[in-house]
Amino acid sequence: MTSRCGYAAIVGAPNAGKSTLLNRLAGAKLSIVTPKAQTTRFRVLGIVQEGAAQILLVDTPGIFAPRRRLDRLMVDAAWSGAADADIVLLLVDARAGLTEGVRAIAAGLAEAAKKRRCWLVLNKVDLVAAPQLLPLTAALTDVLACEQVFMISAATGDGVPALRAALADAMPAGPHLYPDDDLTDLPDRLLAAEIVREQIFLQTSDEIPYAVTVETESFRTLAGGAVRIEAVIYVARAGQKAILIGEQGRRIRAIGSRARAELIALWEKPVHLFLHVKERPGWDEETARLRALGLE
Repeated sequence: MTSRCGYAAIVGAPNAGKSTLLNRLAGAKLSIVTPKAQTTRFRVLGIVQEGAAQILLVDTPGIFAPRRRLDRLMVDAAWSGAADADIVLLLVDARAGLTEGVRAIAAGLAEAAKKRRCWLVLNKVDLVAAPQLLPLTAALTDVLACEQVFMISAATGDGVPALRAALADAMPAGPHLYPDDDLTDLPDRLLAAEIVREQIFLQTSDEIPYAVTVETESFRTLAGGAVRIEAVIYVARAGQKAILIGEQGRRIRAIGSRARAELIALWEKPVHLFLHVKERPGWDEETARLRALGLE
């Protein structure tokens, strides 16, 4: 059986379900998922084994109109992920349909389609009446000529096995680039910071998640295999720090407790997690902070 290996980039508007699809295809939580848009800030690689094929899935930030340096770098990361891929999956929220943002992304990919294979993946089809899907598909393929079209629900898994099998068949012939038991190239210290940030998204109001970044300052493996992690949460203003810490430290303890439980489930080993909140105005314009996120 011929060995195959290649890159497939998942591209789309914020909240289309890109991270959910990556996790579903990989069979493990590699990219954080929240109900809020613009959760993913950098490219995340998921390594999927399907038969003799190794599919290197790239979850990219949602593409939107950037306002600050962090936004611009996130959007740049998404477009560069598409440019580097063998196949680009345009993931569209079928409920939202052909919005102006989706139309702009499809138009941007139309030029790339001359050099790369583009597939259209309609997500959340379980939440849409079936008669609406064909007109939406026709409207999208008028903007972007797609080689194949898939209709899936990343949340339930419907249609995902067929997409995974098609990706495996479409990968170019070649040796695998990663060991077959690897799931991602994301360092554990960065994954730990992302899991903490996910809990901040889930447990705070709309303003706070977008105003913070998380960095792992210390990551040590202790005797017996347990992991000790110290992470810093940077906020832009003193008021945000107070909200994150909460009355008598209740909120920061809840964030740490749930993040720790996620990491224990992910790594299957004891985890000792210590969180510190620091005020740092303008962190989203600092080269060092952005480099820590893998954005430069």
